[in-house]
Amino acid sequence: MSGSRYASFEPGTLAFLRDLAANNNREWFRAHKERYEKEVLDVALRFIQSMQEPLADLAPNFVAQPTRVGGSLMRVYRDTRFSRNKLPYKTNIGIQFRHEQAKNVHSPGYYVHVDPAEVFVGVGMWRPEPEPLRAIRDRIAAKPGEWRRTIFDTAFRRHFRLGGESLTRPPRGFDKDHELIDDIKRKSFIAIKHLDTEACLRPKFQRSIETAFEAGAPYMRFLCKAVGVPF
Repeated sequence: MSGSRYASFEPGTLAFLRDLAANNNREWFRAHKERYEKEVLDVALRFIQSMQEPLADLAPNFVAQPTRVGGSLMRVYRDTRFSRNKLPYKTNIGIQFRHEQAKNVHSPGYYVHVDPAEVFVGVGMWRPEPEPLRAIRDRIAAKPGEWRRTIFDTAFRRHFRLGGESLTRPPRGFDKDHELIDDIKRKSFIAIKHLDTEACLRPKFQRSIETAFEAGAPYMRFLCKAVGVPF
């Protein structure tokens, strides 16, 4: 990586995540904490730090915060309180660049996911709270032309596909015959770009992330307008 402004991940990062998946228990993790900090934590924080200036240019109201706690790097510890899966650790790296006004993971954000089996980029809002969810649906219903221009934007469609769960029936208050009812029924407003699993190891990985984020701008702009925050 010498001489390049771009950051990527390392073979040791994926190797640790594979080993963690095979040994997902507190005793093993404690015994390998130093390795986690060197091969996962430090590498991920360098990537986040390297994204600060590009993100400020692409989407100045979104934040790349390279801190161990409370920043862009999502916790390795799983919340098992309400889950049948009691394994204590996540076996992926999750990075979310949230809006500066964001309160939680359900707010507008850019997302990077790295694990040995899957690497992808996401933009949008995952399971937004009822009020912003209603606001997005209202804007789609009221401005169908704007929504179509957003999701059929050439660069956006080259990189992304809409994803996430949907309702089986139209939400209350919306016409079941609306021309965009399938999009109005969405419970998440996220768009995903899948990369091959070795992509995160390549020197220009960060550049590919920046390009995808740039292509996601129309989608993020629409959502920000809908929920009343500046893009």
